[in-house]
Amino acid sequence: KLKVGNGFVEGVDVGPLISKDAKTRAESIIQQSIDQGATCMLDGRGVVVKGYETGNFLAPTVISLNQQQHYITHSTDSNAKPLSNPAYTEEIFAPVLTILTVPTLEDAISITNDNPYGNGCAIFTSSGGAARKFQYEIQAGQVGINVPIPVPLPFFSFTGNKGSIRGDVNFYGQSGVQFFTQLKTVTSNWQYR
Repeated sequence: KLKVGNGFVEGVDVGPLISKDAKTRAESIIQQSIDQGATCMLDGRGVVVKGYETGNFLAPTVISLNQQQHYITHSTDSNAKPLSNPAYTEEIFAPVLTILTVPTLEDAISITNDNPYGNGCAIFTSSGGAARKFQYEIQAGQVGINVPIPVPLPFFSFTGNKGSIRGDVNFYGQSGVQFFTQLKTVTSNWQYR
């Protein structure tokens, strides 16, 4: 269980959001997602931290998007509608995990690349071929292979892509002084057996 509280207190895992507006926005997106048919598997809204009762706290939240209800593979159905649930269409910037299961690797790559944002994504697999395909075809700045969304150490750049970055240059690490228009950071973890 993750502990929510003042980020300067030892043992706290999740600190407050940056502002009341950020908290209100995140909670609104969570509710809109539920209203549009998503399942809230873990609801972090309404958490109160002792001593900070008016703080901007949101506990970890997990939203599951049902594949049949929210996403139809583009290539097989001429009546397919793009995924419109806010848990997919918005960058929430809060401790919210959106889960979407699709039948194939190609579908996973397609639905990720169709999103206008490109901050980060992850794949968990035992297939080196699937990992390599995902790594090279995915349009996201931070790619995790057998690790959750990677948050690079300061010597790596924060490499958001598409609508997830403003301007031309990434601002952390060596990339902050180099000029590249699009970077990708890949972090992977393979268990040797």
